[in-house]
Amino acid sequence: MKYFIKIFTLLILLMFLGCRKSSDSGIPYVQVSIQLYTTDPIFFNLSNVGGWEYINGGSKGILVYRSGIDDFKAYDRHCPYQPSDVCSKVAVDSSNIIAVDTCCNSQFVITDGEVTGGPAVQPLKEYQTSFDGTVLTITN
Repeated sequence: MKYFIKIFTLLILLMFLGCRKSSDSGIPYVQVSIQLYTTDPIFFNLSNVGGWEYINGGSKGILVYRSGIDDFKAYDRHCPYQPSDVCSKVAVDSSNIIAVDTCCNSQFVITDGEVTGGPAVQPLKEYQTSFDGTVLTITN
């Protein structure tokens, strides 16, 4: 009987831990499953390393950055600092390397999503990417 109780408790614990739908940053969980054809002219900015583009998806849009010939980064534009604020959204500044939330003045490097300034302490929420040479897939 003791064995049964231990197994039952373990299963319940695993069920609760596995069903988490939001990140620790407070940014709402939104299912992301996007495929981009990088050869499409609308994604011209992604044709070169260092290029970036905004796309629809995620909580407040997604920032896609080409970090290498076959490597991409994808971040939710929802700022992790006070995510309940309506204006909590990052945009790439004129340097083309820093994303800024003008609501709280937090700054993030788009090469890795890390905080470089402002009150934010958590990096931008990153999505998984895979690239087959033509199609970029972004998922969570």
